[in-house]
Amino acid sequence: MTFTLYHHGSSVCAAKVRFAMAEKGLDWDGVYIDILAGEQFEPEYQKINPKSVVPTLVHDDLVIPDSTVIVEYLDQIMPENSVHPKDPYLRAQVRYWTKAVDEDLHPACGAMTFLCSHRHTVLRKLGKEGTEKFLASTPEFSVTSDWKSFKDAIIRHGFDAPGAVEKVKLYDSYLFKMEKALAGNDWLVGNTFTIADIALTPYVNRLAMMSMRGMWEGGRLPNVERWFNAIEAREHFKPCFIDWVPEDLTNDLRENGIKSWPEVAKILEIEI
Repeated sequence: MTFTLYHHGSSVCAAKVRFAMAEKGLDWDGVYIDILAGEQFEPEYQKINPKSVVPTLVHDDLVIPDSTVIVEYLDQIMPENSVHPKDPYLRAQVRYWTKAVDEDLHPACGAMTFLCSHRHTVLRKLGKEGTEKFLASTPEFSVTSDWKSFKDAIIRHGFDAPGAVEKVKLYDSYLFKMEKALAGNDWLVGNTFTIADIALTPYVNRLAMMSMRGMWEGGRLPNVERWFNAIEAREHFKPCFIDWVPEDLTNDLRENGIKSWPEVAKILEIEI
C-alpha cells in the first residue's frame, strides 16, 4: 500500500492532510508542487487534478483529490486511529465544522492569504508578464466558482478589491465560532481531538504565520489562544506545518503580514 501526496508548504489543505496522516501514523511519499510558481497548472498535474489545486493523494493507482475527501477516505480504508468520532451525533458535529471550512473558511483564507502576502510574493517572483500568465492559467472553477476573477482583483487591487473586506470579516467570524465552541472544552467537538481540530488548525496557523495573532491574543479570544497553544505543543504540529514551508516563504508570510496587519486590524476594529 503506497501513498503519494502532491502538496505544497503554504497550502492549508495540504497541511491538513499531512497533519491527519501524521496523527494516524501513516507514511507517505511526497511530490512538491510549487503553487506560487504556477506548477499546479502544468498539464501533467492537471490530468490528476483538473482544478489545479493541492493536495492530491494517489493511493497505489487510485487518485483522490480534495483534502476533506482524502481524510475521510483514509479513515475508511484504515479505521484504526480514526480522526473521526465513532458516535454518530459527534461525527455529525465534526462534519458541520469540516463542511463550513470547505464552503466558507477556505475561500476566505485564500482571499486573506493573497490579500496580505501572496500577491506581493507572486508579483516579485514572476514580474508583470509572469503574473499575467499566472492569473490567466487559473481555471474558471477552482477554489470557488468565481476564484479566477476574485484572485485577479485581489492581486491587482488588494484590500480595495470588491468583497475583500467581507472575506476578512468572515475569517474573523470563525474565530468567534471557535471561541464559543471551546468554552469549557479543550477541543472543538466532544472534548476530544478530532478532524474538526485538524481541519481548523491550518487556518489559525496561517494567521499566526502572517503575524496576526492579535486576532485572538491580548484577551480578545482566550479560548482560541489556549486551544492554539495546545495545538502548537502537539508532536506532529511543527513537522507538518512549519518544517514544510520554505524559509523564503515563511519570511514572506511574516514580513508581508506585518505590513498588512494595520489594515486588517482597522477592518476588525482591533486596537494596536
